[in-house]
Amino acid sequence: MTAPPDPPCSVSLVSLATLAKTGVAECAFGPPDDPFRVVVFFERERIYAFENRCPHFSIPLNFEPGIFWIYSGSELMCAHHSAMFRLEDGVCFDGPCNGAALRKLAVEIHQGTVWCTSPPFRVTQDAP
Repeated sequence: MTAPPDPPCSVSLVSLATLAKTGVAECAFGPPDDPFRVVVFFERERIYAFENRCPHFSIPLNFEPGIFWIYSGSELMCAHHSAMFRLEDGVCFDGPCNGAALRKLAVEIHQGTVWCTSPPFRVTQDAP
């Protein structure tokens, strides 16, 4: 089984003005049938970006496009199995994947745009 492709290094995700207004942006890269999904949050004047994939079941964290469940401005809930993650580090602190973590992506702001600066790489897992 091969993981979906990572976004290219330094790819534009969303304008800072849009992110500040909406609080969340969802992006996808690669083939439509198996994209690399990214979710970016703007909470308490901080930006957090993760691969949009729950470690419990390897499905997106949201059920409906663009809608994510944020609690107390610092906790994200997976819409499928109610796993709870801290935005600051992506670690699950409650639910079926307790102790697992979302894949955090590095971001930078350049000229009013949020860019993903995580280096591209692929994870390949051989089938049993």
